Amino acid sequence: MSVHALDFGPTRTGMPAHLYRMRNANGMVVDVTDLGASIVSVRVPNRDGEFVDVALGFDEVDRYEHDSAAMGGIVGRCTNRIEGASFTLGSKTYELTANEGGNTLHGGRDMWFERLWEGALIGRKGNRRKGAAADTVIFGLLSPDGDQGFPGAVDVRVTYKLTDDNSLIITYDAQPDLQTVINLTNHAYWNLNGHDSGDVLGHSLHIAAEYYTPTGASKLPDGRKVSVGGTPFDFRLPKAIGRDMSKRFTNYDHNFLLGDSRRLQHAAMLVGDKTGISMEVATDLPALQVYTAEGLCVEGAKEGASYGAYAGVALETQFTPNAIHHTTYRQPVFSPERPFQSRTILTFGTV
Repeated sequence: MSVHALDFGPTRTGMPAHLYRMRNANGMVVDVTDLGASIVSVRVPNRDGEFVDVALGFDEVDRYEHDSAAMGGIVGRCTNRIEGASFTLGSKTYELTANEGGNTLHGGRDMWFERLWEGALIGRKGNRRKGAAADTVIFGLLSPDGDQGFPGAVDVRVTYKLTDDNSLIITYDAQPDLQTVINLTNHAYWNLNGHDSGDVLGHSLHIAAEYYTPTGASKLPDGRKVSVGGTPFDFRLPKAIGRDMSKRFTNYDHNFLLGDSRRLQHAAMLVGDKTGISMEVATDLPALQVYTAEGLCVEGAKEGASYGAYAGVALETQFTPNAIHHTTYRQPVFSPERPFQSRTILTFGTV
């Protein structure tokens, strides 16, 4: 196992950004950057042993600084949507930025996935070191009191670890100094046929969810949970992502309820129909947002690729969107005595 830090060019303010390259004993390679704490590429073998980059992304750091699609980035302080761009904690109401109609999406302003994080390599004995081989990459961000309108300062750490069983482990730690809302996720787009191979509608997807949270035009869950049975949201048995799409239902941007065990649990399995590459998702969070990116339109991506509609699927482990307005959902509220701690594991293989 090795990790090395590489130059990724200067940011718009002249600060140096870095690319951290992790390689395991099987030849799997994962690149992450301190710009947005983002996943840049994931190269895994297909059923024929050929390595394929399965994560959408960019070759230049400046594209991550201006990326409304949140390509591979860490989303915070609260991922997904908050109704009315405001919420109340205790007796105080906090005003956020409305950036999707009258609602807040992915923090609303000064997005975390467009910021330069502090990056370091962590050796096997836990010593922080730059410019040397290691086995883990950790990114840090200090979110000050009032950041994006949220109360309290939060010291955030996101750790990426690549193992020799072809698992990418993402660990989140966020320590607030006041009670606040925290809901973090990674917003990678996956195409297991290859990042530049077209759409993912033929990919097989399994989701371990009996219920989903219905939404209206605003894409906001309203406190209900509904059985997936007999709906396009039933992925309890694997099926092609595009199988139940129609002229009336053209895109998944929906939240699935995984259960509330608070322990690491199987959430989903994605399989590329052309390569046989599989990706299992496990998480200790209660929900999974599935987004098939119907509106994606990106030119000049990695290796000159263009990403159009359905070019990737995001599988975002998180708390239910808009949960702060509906106590029927598990609440993403944390405090100095109860920091945010979570883990998501992505395990790659072939079928």
